[in-house]
Amino acid sequence: MTTTIDSDQKLHLVFGGELQSLEGVRFRDVKGLDVVGIFPDYASAQSAWKAKAQATVDSAQTRYFIVHLHRLLEP
Repeated sequence: MTTTIDSDQKLHLVFGGELQSLEGVRFRDVKGLDVVGIFPDYASAQSAWKAKAQATVDSAQTRYFIVHLHRLLEP
């Protein structure tokens, strides 16, 4: 069984939640993480991340992240 990775497809995951403290990246409630979605390119992921980050600006301990899924899929 062979797996081929489409090098033109750069998947990105956007997710976030409330951190236990501002000192690290440990979430208060892992089961309650907000998975915004998986996006086909960085630009669309960044747009979704920015919207979520701006919507939660009043909550200092809520953070959103972009994960480069395509880097995890490449052998």
